Amino acid sequence: MPIKTQSLDATSQGIAAAAAILRAGGLVGFPTETVYGLGADARNDRATARIFEAKGRPHFNPLIVHVPDLAAAQTYAVFNDQALALAAAFWPGPLTLVLPLRQDAGLSPLVTAGLNTVAIRVPAHPTARALLRAFGGPLAAPSANPSGRISPTRADHVLTGLAGRIEAVVDDGPCSVGVESTIVGLDGPPRLLRPGGVPQEALEAALGAPLALGGDANKPNAPGQLASHYAPNARVRLNVTAPHTEEVWIGFGPDCPGAALTLSATGDLVEAAAALFHMLRRADDLAGQGAIAFAPIPETGLGRAINDRLRRAAAPRP
Repeated sequence: MPIKTQSLDATSQGIAAAAAILRAGGLVGFPTETVYGLGADARNDRATARIFEAKGRPHFNPLIVHVPDLAAAQTYAVFNDQALALAAAFWPGPLTLVLPLRQDAGLSPLVTAGLNTVAIRVPAHPTARALLRAFGGPLAAPSANPSGRISPTRADHVLTGLAGRIEAVVDDGPCSVGVESTIVGLDGPPRLLRPGGVPQEALEAALGAPLALGGDANKPNAPGQLASHYAPNARVRLNVTAPHTEEVWIGFGPDCPGAALTLSATGDLVEAAAALFHMLRRADDLAGQGAIAFAPIPETGLGRAINDRLRRAAAPRP
C-alpha cells in the first residue's frame, strides 16, 4: 500500500512534525548542504530496514550516521588524534569519517552492514541541524533517491523518486554544495574513500600528510564506492569536446559553443558541483533515446568529486 508522502516546510512546526515521524519509526527526506538525505532512527532496526526497502539499496552497503556535534559522534565512534583534527577543521560540514565502532554504540547493525566501523558526520545545513536537535538522536541518512540513481538536491527530486515510499520530505530549497560528503577512512592509515564537498588538498593540509586513495567496491565500508552509481536513464559519455548529434552536451567553461546546458559558463567548480545532479536530471529528460555528453572537468579541488560522480554515472550498469 503506497504511503501518502507529506511535504513539510522548514519551519519549527514542520521540523517538529518531521521529528515526530522519525520517533515513530518513519522515513523523512531532509536537506543537508550536500544532497537531500533519507533519515531514519539509526538505533531502530525496523526503521533502518525501511531505508533499504524504500531505496532498493543492497544491505551490504553501509549508511552514514548524522549527529549534531562532535560530542554526539564520540558516543558512537572511537576518535584518534587524526580524526579529532579533521573534525575540528571541517565539522560541521561535508565530511564523513569512517571510524571504529564503539562496542556500546547501540546502533542498528544494518547501519554498519555488520562491520566494526561506522561512517559518521556532523552536517552544516541549519535545517538538518534543527531536525537532529528536535529528534534527539542519530539519524541514518543515505541520499534520498532510488539506489544507484541521480542524487537529489531539491525536495521535488526526492518526491520524484520516493513519493509513496516515505512519510515526508522537509523542503528547504536547493542544496548549496550539491555533491555528497567527502569520506575519509580512519580505521587504519588515512584513506580517501570518496571525494566530495571537502577537497582532498584541504584534508591533506589539515593532516599534514597525503591520503591513500580508494576503497574496495566489492566490500564497501562507506557509501558511494560501488562502480555504477548516480546513473541517469540515458547513457553518459565523458570528456567530450565534439558531441554527437544525438547527445545532450553539458558544457563547462566558456569554450563550449552550442552546449545545451552548462555546469558553469565561467568554469567555476563550486558552481558546477552545486549544479551537477540537477543538470544531469535535466539532460536525462532532454535526451530521450539519445545520450548525455559532458565536457572535460579539471581533476583538481571539487573537480575530483564531480569527475568521480560522472565516472560512476557512465559506468556499465549492473
